[in-house]
Order: sequence, then structure tokens, then C-alpha cells
Amino acid sequence: MGTTATPESIVVTDSPQQSRYEIHADDELAGIEQYEVDGDVHVFVHTEIYPQYEGLGLARTLVGAALDDLRRRGLRVRPVCPYVVRFVSKHPEYQDLVA
Repeated sequence: MGTTATPESIVVTDSPQQSRYEIHADDELAGIEQYEVDGDVHVFVHTEIYPQYEGLGLARTLVGAALDDLRRRGLRVRPVCPYVVRFVSKHPEYQDLVA
């Protein structure tokens, strides 16, 4: 049986020590957006949502929140991960962040 995390239980944080954004659902790590730093550019290399959290839209939430954080910090993104490439192509509001 899968989880039924509610929107208010979803938290996305940057974990720079591990070079990744993390998404937590009900205080449990539900997935990651792994990145490498190249100056003022974050290279998004891998998106992973753990199996018990699949199908809840958490990848979309994770990537959107990570991109919003980069915008707030005046940084840019180089999407390498296929999921992030598709996400940015489907969400033109993030095109200006692409390096």
C-alpha cells in the first residue's frame, strides 16, 4: 500500500552538503534532485522519487520548488536529467533560468 501524503506534509529543502534538493512527505525522505554546481549554475543530473511515493506528483513538486529556489537566489539551471529537460520544456515560466 502506498502513502497518501497531503500537500501540507510536503517539504522541499536544499541540502548543499549532499548536492541535492530533498522532498520530504510526512517527515520521511521521499525523493531527491541531485545536482552539481558550476559557478552560478546548478546542473540537475538526476531526479528520483522513492517507490512508495510514486504517483503522487512529487517529482513535479520537487523540480518546481528547486527551480523557484534557484530563481530566488539569482542562480540558473542546466537541465541534464531527462525529467527536468521535459519539465522545463512544458513550463515556459522557467525558460529564463536555463543556462
